[in-house]
Amino acid sequence: MASVPIVPDSYNHVLAEFECLDPLLSVLRLDSSRLKCTCIDVSKRWLALGSSGGGLNLIQKDGWKQRLFLTHKEGAISRVACCLHDEDYVAVATSQGLVVVWELNQERRGKPERIYVSSEHKGRKVTALCWDTAALRVFVGDHVGKVSAIKINTSKQGKAAATFVMFPVQIITTVDSRVVQLDYLDGRLLISSLTRTYLCDTERQKFWKIGNKERDGQFGACFFPVGKNSGNQQPLIYCARPGSRMWEVNFDGEVQSTHQFKQLLSSPPLPVVTLRMDPHYTSSSCSPQSLSFPKLLYLTEHCVMTWTERGIYVFLPQSVQVLLWSEVKDIQDIAVYKSELFCLHTNGKVVHLSLLLIDRCIERLIRRGFWTLAARVCCLFQNSIISCRARKNLPLDKLEHLKSQLDASTQQDLITQLEELISKLEPPDSACSSRRSSISSHESFSVLDSGIYRVISRRGSQSDEDSCSLHSQTFSEDERLKEFPAHQEDEQVELDNVSHASVTVEADRNETFLPFSIPLSFRSPSPLVSLQAVKESVSSFVRKTTEKIGTLHISPDARGRQEAKDDEQLQELTVNLVASPREEKELEPQSCQLPEEDHLRDLKAATAEAIAKLQDPLVLLEPQCMRRVLQEWLVYLEEKFGSKEHFASSIKKSKTVRAEEQTDKEQSSILEDCTEKENTDETCVSKTMCENSTDLKGPLGCSFQVSPPCVIEPDVQKDLTELTTLCFELRVFSCGNGDAEESSNGSLPLAALWTLACRFMQSYFFLLDLKRLKQCIITMYVTSPNVWETYIAGLKELTCHSPVALSMENEDMLKILKQLHDLGPWDDSPLLLVHAQRLYEKFGEIALRPLIKFHPSILPSDIKQLCRNDPAHFLAYLDSLVKSKPEDKRSSLLKSLLQPESVRLDWLCLAVSRDAPQRANTVDAEGNPRPRSHLFTWGYSQLILLLIKLPADFVTKEKMADICKSHGFWPGYLFLCLELDRRIEAFTNIAHLDDLSLLNGEDGSLPETIEEWKFLLHLAQNHSMAFHHHGPQNGSAVSNGSSSCPDCVTVENVALLLAKAIGPNRALPLLQECGLTLELSERFTGVCEILRIAEKRQRALIQSMLERCDRFLWSQQA
Repeated sequence: MASVPIVPDSYNHVLAEFECLDPLLSVLRLDSSRLKCTCIDVSKRWLALGSSGGGLNLIQKDGWKQRLFLTHKEGAISRVACCLHDEDYVAVATSQGLVVVWELNQERRGKPERIYVSSEHKGRKVTALCWDTAALRVFVGDHVGKVSAIKINTSKQGKAAATFVMFPVQIITTVDSRVVQLDYLDGRLLISSLTRTYLCDTERQKFWKIGNKERDGQFGACFFPVGKNSGNQQPLIYCARPGSRMWEVNFDGEVQSTHQFKQLLSSPPLPVVTLRMDPHYTSSSCSPQSLSFPKLLYLTEHCVMTWTERGIYVFLPQSVQVLLWSEVKDIQDIAVYKSELFCLHTNGKVVHLSLLLIDRCIERLIRRGFWTLAARVCCLFQNSIISCRARKNLPLDKLEHLKSQLDASTQQDLITQLEELISKLEPPDSACSSRRSSISSHESFSVLDSGIYRVISRRGSQSDEDSCSLHSQTFSEDERLKEFPAHQEDEQVELDNVSHASVTVEADRNETFLPFSIPLSFRSPSPLVSLQAVKESVSSFVRKTTEKIGTLHISPDARGRQEAKDDEQLQELTVNLVASPREEKELEPQSCQLPEEDHLRDLKAATAEAIAKLQDPLVLLEPQCMRRVLQEWLVYLEEKFGSKEHFASSIKKSKTVRAEEQTDKEQSSILEDCTEKENTDETCVSKTMCENSTDLKGPLGCSFQVSPPCVIEPDVQKDLTELTTLCFELRVFSCGNGDAEESSNGSLPLAALWTLACRFMQSYFFLLDLKRLKQCIITMYVTSPNVWETYIAGLKELTCHSPVALSMENEDMLKILKQLHDLGPWDDSPLLLVHAQRLYEKFGEIALRPLIKFHPSILPSDIKQLCRNDPAHFLAYLDSLVKSKPEDKRSSLLKSLLQPESVRLDWLCLAVSRDAPQRANTVDAEGNPRPRSHLFTWGYSQLILLLIKLPADFVTKEKMADICKSHGFWPGYLFLCLELDRRIEAFTNIAHLDDLSLLNGEDGSLPETIEEWKFLLHLAQNHSMAFHHHGPQNGSAVSNGSSSCPDCVTVENVALLLAKAIGPNRALPLLQECGLTLELSERFTGVCEILRIAEKRQRALIQSMLERCDRFLWSQQA
């Protein structure tokens, strides 16, 4: 194993991101190209996010609930500042230079109100905002160096307060350049400009310049408060200087010393602990960094932080040390509160980081269930963990517990590194270590947010509770005496864990659930004879009990399924009371326990034979032959995993049929054999349906088999999954007394087929490929909601103990969405679909829009299944998904979503029937368009036009045109008519719509031939009287030829369009031929004269240019 660079022990802090705020920005709609976050601030209660649209979002940090949204018509939000000593006030600066102060009225539960608007900096760019630490006063700085103070008078101060403040805005000073940063502490205002830093005593109105040397650029400054135990020591001031330096200044503005950090910053950066990527550390040093610190911020106790375009830096200035620096690119601004950092990036994204001790970071990762990341951080910072303080907060029990959560098959290197770390902390031969290892290897637990420890058993291991049971102790004693091989011990532990999980000693229950540091007590071994007697008693009790109770199944380990996340790799173990006939065999000395391979020997042989047959092209290309092979194999599957009462009679009968057909198979080819078996199969199906007609009508209330009842090898599991899924796709199911399938002549009713499909899923859910299963249900069982509901019910039972399902009851939607985002990437895991179903069931339509962030893991076809009872919700999701992409990518996205192509017409019908005008307003009694009805607003017009304009075959385009015409969506209908070359029909509808602007050359709707112009002129003549002489139509009446309505379809307007298109000299003979010259007014004659003059001048200009070009070319030739 290659050595991994380890962080030196001098670094014991780290920046960590435990939650992603992208879903929050999505809900706030601050993640689009049109609207993004522009500024940020934070307090104990609020996270304030200003937007480019003039809105201020105040989100409560506890639970990330959006509480307030404040709008500003004065422009985008450029700065925001929360009042730290009274969080009921917030100040906002807009792009126009106005400063608005809000009172939130949270204590009185009233509406937020503007209590003051300052125009002192109007027309300038506000670059800094800062609140007084005691009074309600805001300090404002702008780009020309002007600094003002706004004194706030509110209802909280009483009426007398207003008499003492005549002028609420006070000009503090005007410095020589742009204000970079403002800070305030104990009556002193710190002003940092591009050239120097100023200290202002606001009470006595005195000013000091700090230092004598100027600077040029963005340099910040901040106060450094003293600790509570510092006595009478005054606060300090730190001012940024060029070349990675800081001035240390006393509270009177005198420079005490200069701190140089250039050489200290030659150390390599520490990784940021985040779920987005694995942490990596490079031990090689970099060159010294000469940096300019644009702002200095006081962070927690004794720390000052800053940032550049390269990363984030945290200093201990009093001891001249670099606590850490990490590479974080493209930071625009940072807001801090205690040890929390909220980073605003230049693209509008917000990242929440925390400055923590490394052991606290690992502890929080373990508490949240991020096992892999916690293990990597442990290995990376093992030098710090070995130190005394880290070891106190991160004892061995937690490290052992962390190691037990890792996957030995895929994370062996990580486990080896953890074992090396544990060996450094405690000698491997320690009794305490061996005892703790024996416990944590079987049992693990996670710590919930409430502080409760939830015990989680890994599949294939024995829990502490089981290890305290009488039978478990008996068996472990048997193992030591008989010295069974290692693989048999594992299988027997698995069996005992399943069979006797309910037989426990209540006296040890509290002992089992103790947290990390207290080990379980060990019992003295009992004589083998007495233990054997107890074992017989317990076995008899379990057998009698399980005959009455039934079976509960274990939630599957996500390692056997799609590994979507760490939290769902370990599911809680529910009590399994399966009867175990092997217990009697264990008591017989002459009989040895058969391994699982022998138990599934027949099924494995049948599986191998079926796969070999299906690889034959003659079988693979013939569906009936494939069904026959699967029917034969399904009998073996039912014998091992099927319901006993349903399949007891089918086994004997199916074996008889197979025996009779075996002779034919040996004497004929595969195709001939398949033909003979089809006749036998039809008889079997008919007989089976008669025998089970009443059984098919029974309820489908049985529980799902979501986990295998015994251990199955991965290769065998893969083959079984392939064949079982193929059975479902080809509709090869069991009816109870034999095999059945959907024959070509439809021998099975649809209702019976759906019932069989549901029962098949319930019985073999643990063997089905959930992705293929979902796609099959969407395409083949679209008319059967029961099949989809059964599939979702199985997924719910599969994930009933996942963290997302558990938090669904009490958490709000934003927190659940963040949890789903943190557990990603999901790829196309069906587990995400069931979480989306739970969200939709709890929160309704509001939960659908944030799901667009999970595309393509969740497809529109999935959402349509979720919203099948309310198609309007699906339409809103689809519209939001398409609009979330840039305009040039929307068509390609929509085209990729149209799978299969037939959904295009379904989506189009939905779009034209939802949020649309009444049909009576767009279509008249004859089915023609009403005048100007194409100007009505359609809620999903953009989506409709995108669907229409996508490439499609001729038949689909005609169907789409009929849909648009029947609903009166005339813009789409005209586009399709032109695309289908139905130009005469398009011109007729344009005449009915009475809008000449629809005739333009951009989309090809302008007449192209003389015959089309004649047809359009006759249409205008026929409709002129109906549209313009018989009362108002969607507006005031307009007479023919009136210049007040230049867009109406009249003879004169069409004639003017004709003259512009082909010229007035060619247009007049055509009008005379049609006999329409009498209907033209003097306006037409005047326009034609202007057109002639323009045409003559244009020809002259062209002639002149050609002559000049000709002379120039001749001169060059000479």
